[in-house]
Amino acid sequence: QVQLVESGGGLVQAGGSLRLSCAASGRTFSSYGMGWFRQAPGKEREFVATISYSGVTTYYADSVKGRFTISRDNAKKTVYLQMNSLKPEDTAVYYCAASSSGGSYPSPSYFDSWGQGTQVTVSS
Repeated sequence: QVQLVESGGGLVQAGGSLRLSCAASGRTFSSYGMGWFRQAPGKEREFVATISYSGVTTYYADSVKGRFTISRDNAKKTVYLQMNSLKPEDTAVYYCAASSSGGSYPSPSYFDSWGQGTQVTVSS
């Protein structure tokens, strides 16, 4: 398994931008599929975006498509989530996840390592 540490969360006004980072430990980061998920108070954890081990395949939730971009830098063992045009409904704890299968299937159950999460709050 890999250890994951998220950063970059914070408070931003609606329409603003944030970039989340997820730093991974371990020598096999480049073989892991990676994903971002989020959980708002009183709601289940939901898929945001995933990226395959190679970075070739990405998936986005309909609610963030066109506003968020997932990317990875295997040399830095880091995955990013660029979030633009943020809305109050994007407010949640954002979690980074890794899948040892290497793919990008957009479901929490596909991922076997999780970070602690970083809070994103979007004010109206």
